[in-house]
Amino acid sequence: MSRVPAVQRVAIFGGTHGNEMSGVTLVNMWMKNGAEIERNGVVTKPFITNPRAVEKCTRYIETDLNRAFTPENLSASSGDDLPYEVQRAKDINQLFGPKGSPDAYDVIFDLHNTTSNMGSTLILESSTDHFNLQMVHYLKKAMAPESCMVLLNEHPQLRYYTTRSVAKHPVGLEVGPQPQGVLRSNIFESMRTIVKHALDFIELFNSGVEFPACSVEVFRVHEKVDYPRDTNGNITAMVHPDLQDCDWEPLNPGDPMFQTFDGRSIPYAGDGPVYPAFINEAAYYEKQQAFTTTRRETLAAAPIRKAPK
Repeated sequence: MSRVPAVQRVAIFGGTHGNEMSGVTLVNMWMKNGAEIERNGVVTKPFITNPRAVEKCTRYIETDLNRAFTPENLSASSGDDLPYEVQRAKDINQLFGPKGSPDAYDVIFDLHNTTSNMGSTLILESSTDHFNLQMVHYLKKAMAPESCMVLLNEHPQLRYYTTRSVAKHPVGLEVGPQPQGVLRSNIFESMRTIVKHALDFIELFNSGVEFPACSVEVFRVHEKVDYPRDTNGNITAMVHPDLQDCDWEPLNPGDPMFQTFDGRSIPYAGDGPVYPAFINEAAYYEKQQAFTTTRRETLAAAPIRKAPK
């Protein structure tokens, strides 16, 4: 039995990317009236993380806030020469952290949209955070029959320094497909429902409910795949129509992966099946990423119960 301290402070972040409208809209709504996110024994704070980017309806102003929470950035001296998002990262770390300290917020939900056909996805940063594993197991059951995938990013080269990483238990929520700068009612409602179920789980946990051992299917980040390019760095092929919109479906060796502008197929040449995610994500063209490959695995979540005071 894993004894976990009570969850006393929860933050819900929207606008980490200013053109991902579900989180921006929900957080602005909850800042005006937070009744539906109130739970017994928990302080829940909705917060717009990148207000300038939200104002301009753009992903970021100078640099990606969701990659800015590095030790170097958080320890940098404040000054006018810091990029806007680096200063925001420092400010957020002071408000909700400090990262890695006992004073950090217990849970942060960071709300994102993707242009990819990923449905509802929960993003975890640790395979050994049994509180988060139990929470996503609860969420998957609560959302059924609607699917809710779990993306695990522990890859030493591909994991990044997220806004939510300030918390003891960081959870990313990625819901799509939705174009940038657009609000779709079905995506909005899916995100809203997941947040409400997650807060219900926290309230149950705080009330002393014991969650027994369980297993959780996750998709572990494996590698980043770029588009084919010429010697000048220009893209020379597109995501193949047989792969487009097929997030979470197996991609086997020999399956078509890209299609050149003259119609030639480029097959996947890996050594076994992978499960792509973030296929043709609009925001990742600048990051030289056509999609992420993942490997499916099952994690064992230990039983958890609230630790005595």
